[in-house]
Amino acid sequence: MIRVGVVFPGQGAQYVGMGKDLCEGSAAAGRVFREAGRLLEMDVADLCFQGPQERLSLTVFTQIAVLTVDIACWEALREAAPMTPEVMAGHSLGEYAALYAAGAVTLDDVFPLVKARAEYHQRAVPVGVGAMAAIVGLTRERVDAICREASSPGTVVALALQNSSNQLVVSGHTPAVDAAVEMAATAGALQAVRLPISVPCHSRLLDPTAALLAERLRSVTFEDTAVPVIPNCDPEVFYTRDRATALLTRQITSPVRWQETVERMVALGVDTVIEVGPGRILSGLSKRIHRGLKLLNVEDAASLKKTADFLNS
Repeated sequence: MIRVGVVFPGQGAQYVGMGKDLCEGSAAAGRVFREAGRLLEMDVADLCFQGPQERLSLTVFTQIAVLTVDIACWEALREAAPMTPEVMAGHSLGEYAALYAAGAVTLDDVFPLVKARAEYHQRAVPVGVGAMAAIVGLTRERVDAICREASSPGTVVALALQNSSNQLVVSGHTPAVDAAVEMAATAGALQAVRLPISVPCHSRLLDPTAALLAERLRSVTFEDTAVPVIPNCDPEVFYTRDRATALLTRQITSPVRWQETVERMVALGVDTVIEVGPGRILSGLSKRIHRGLKLLNVEDAASLKKTADFLNS
């Protein structure tokens, strides 16, 4: 018997046209887009289907769009192949989709909450002050050392994401990030490049964002999850109604420990991972972390059919 883990992508997975094909064939997915539009008072379908890319790439719109597609894909999967996963997780923003899918939060709460989160991110740090960069081919220990060397009083850079053993992202003040990129290249990194993201996510520069989100979260009523959800910032625990506010607040400034998240899933007996949302970024990472996993995804009609056929067989 298969043991399924479901994962939801976050910011960075977006592309123009995402969700369009799925909505044309799934009534459940279409309902999610309509609800998102109603709750946010904006045409979310047009944003996802038509873009343009420049607008879709703005944090304030990206988070709304990716969340909508994540949830639409989940509802389409539930419609085509009802099942209960062993565990769920989401990559940064994707945790909100996981919490919805696990029954911890309603659509009425999660869409306005993520809209507020996106707005807090967008205005947290002036454009140009913060940056993020990907470093591939160096160990966590080496990247941590580079970040310490590249930082100085008032100008800092630190690890923001550990996606796999040698795929990491750093975040912080732009000069420190640029210095870390140069040091990583000199140290033999296979890749060390600035990312096209103006907000220094998962860094202490977002302490003001975390404070605003903590205040906003007080108005949300969380329930215990029907399926365990692993938090990125602390993969040793699961979300509960009592932990949700603290964990979502910590997530803003804490590193995304994705490698440990997938390892926790495997330790729980998961042998099949289904990525639910745009793209296959998390599938690629999961394969690097544990080569024995069977990988499926749901982002359009073809992938939905393939995954549903597998689950229904």
